[in-house]
Amino acid sequence: MNELLPNILTVSTRPFPDQRPGTSGLRKKTKVFQQPHYLANFVQSIFASLEGFEGKTLVVGGDGRFFNREAIQIVIRMAAANGFGKILVGRGGILSTPAASAVIRAEKAFGGIVLSASHNPGGPDADFGIKYNISNGGPAPEKITEAIFAHSRTIQSYKIAEAPDVDLDTLGETRVGGAQVRVIDPVAVYLELMESLFDFPAIARMFHDGFRMTFDAMSAVTGPYAKAIFEDALGAAKGSVLNGEPLPDFGHHHPDPNLVHARHLYDLAMSDAAPDLCAASDGDGDRNLIIGRGQFVTPSDSLAILAANAHLAPGYKNGIAGVARSMPTSRAADRVAEKLRIGMYETPTGWKFFGNLLDAGKVTICGEESAGAGSNHVREKDGLWAVLMWLNILAARKQSVKEIVRAHWAEFGRNYYSRHDYEEVATEGAEALVEALRAKLPSLPGQTFGVLKVEAADDFSYVDPVDGSLSKNQGLRILFKDGSRLVYRLSGTGTAGATLRVYIERYEPDPARHDLETQDALADLIACAEKIAEIRRHTGRDKPSVIT
Repeated sequence: MNELLPNILTVSTRPFPDQRPGTSGLRKKTKVFQQPHYLANFVQSIFASLEGFEGKTLVVGGDGRFFNREAIQIVIRMAAANGFGKILVGRGGILSTPAASAVIRAEKAFGGIVLSASHNPGGPDADFGIKYNISNGGPAPEKITEAIFAHSRTIQSYKIAEAPDVDLDTLGETRVGGAQVRVIDPVAVYLELMESLFDFPAIARMFHDGFRMTFDAMSAVTGPYAKAIFEDALGAAKGSVLNGEPLPDFGHHHPDPNLVHARHLYDLAMSDAAPDLCAASDGDGDRNLIIGRGQFVTPSDSLAILAANAHLAPGYKNGIAGVARSMPTSRAADRVAEKLRIGMYETPTGWKFFGNLLDAGKVTICGEESAGAGSNHVREKDGLWAVLMWLNILAARKQSVKEIVRAHWAEFGRNYYSRHDYEEVATEGAEALVEALRAKLPSLPGQTFGVLKVEAADDFSYVDPVDGSLSKNQGLRILFKDGSRLVYRLSGTGTAGATLRVYIERYEPDPARHDLETQDALADLIACAEKIAEIRRHTGRDKPSVIT
C-alpha cells in the first residue's frame, strides 16, 4: 500500500447561489464546475448534511466524461479530510450509475458520490454533474438534497487534503491521510449480480444458435460492461458492442438512447440487415433503448412487458411484489399489475421516489417513460439490466420482440404514448405557461375539446406510503373521460434555460387499431395540448425540439 500523508487544509470560500440539486443531483455546464471552489463547495455541503460517516466507506465513480478524473481527485482528497475511512473508486474513474449502486450495497458503504450528467452531452463546452447516493444505493431523498442546498447557501470554508493525485488506472490501495483509497474493477461486482438474476446459460445458447444483437454504448460508460457481459460472458459475436470505449466527449455523440440520437439503430432494426435485437444505453448507464427487428418498444411498453414476464428470469421466478412508475409514464404497467393482483404505485418523476417502496418490499420493478427501468437488485434505474431482462424473456419464450409486443397488446390493450420536449426555452416563458395552466385547472373539468371531454385536472402531489412525506407540484395533469391524458412538466435535468415536457397518452383496447402511427393516433390530443396550454404563445415554439 502506498502512503500519501497530507496536510489537511481549511480553504476559505464564498457561497454560490445556484447549487440546488434537481431530480438527479446538480447539473451545470462543465465550465461552471471548473470555477475555483465550485465543485468543492458542493462536496463540502454534501458532507455537512451527513452524520455518522467517520471511518466509514464512500464509493466514488463517474461516467468518464470531461472533468471526471479531476473531479474524482478533489472528491477523494475532501472525503479523506472530512473523515471517511475507506474510499472505493472505479478504475479509470469509471463506475456506471447502477454499478455504483451495486457496489454501495455489496460493500455496505455509507454512501457514494456519482459524477455524471447522465444522458447530457460531455466535453469542455457541454455538461457535468454530481449527486450523492445513500447507503441503500439510491439517490439522496429530498430532505438530504434540501439540506445540501441550505449548506451551500451559507458555506464559508471546506476541508481538503493536500496530497498527490491517486493513480486511478491501477488496481490497488493507497492511503490518503487517514483514509484507505482502493481502486476497484468497475465491472466485477455488477457482472456477478447480473449472473445471479438472469439465465446466462439459456441466453448464451440463444446466441450460439444464431441470435444477433447490436448494442451501442454511445462511447459512454457501459462499453466495458457490455463487452464483458454480452461478448465475453454470453458469447455474442465480437463487434456486437458499438462505440464501446468511454470517451470524455462521448465521441461527439449525444449519449441519450432515443430515436433522435440513436436513429441509426432504429434504421438498422427496420432494414433487411436487422439483427434480432438493437439496444443502447446512455452516458451513465441507467437508461435503455430496445428495438426488435421491425419493432420499436416504447419505454412505457417495455416496463409493462418486463413486469408481465419477469417470472421467466431466475432472480424473479417467484413473481414480483408490485410495480411503480413515475406519474408521466403511460399506464400500460397498471394493467399488468391489475391482472397480476399486485401493488401499483404512481410516484413523482425521479428515481429517488422508488427507494422507499423498494426498501419496504412493496415493489420489485420500477420504471420511467424517459427510458429508465430497474428492479430491487439496486436502487437506480439500470440500462443493461433491462437489456438482459429482454434477452432472458426472448430466450425463454422463443419468440421475436415483435411477436412478444403484439401478444402483449392483444392481451392488455395498447397505450399510444408520446413525449414532446421543448428544450432550452426561456425560463420566464416556461414558468409563465405553468402558472397560467395551473390557474386554469379548476375550470377545466366538464369542458370539451372536439370529442375530448375533461374529467379531472390537478397538480399532482404524492404522499409516500412508507414515510408519509409529501411532494407537491409534481406535474399538471388533464384527464379525459375516455382515459386519455395530458401531462405538463418542467424538467430538472437540463443545464440551460428550461425544458417543457408534454406527455400525451391514449388507451386503445381494439386490436384492429393497434397498427396506427403514434402521432396520428394522438393527433387530436396533440392539438388539444397546444390549445389548453398556449405553448406557442408562451415559448415562441411552434413545434417540439424532440418527439419520443
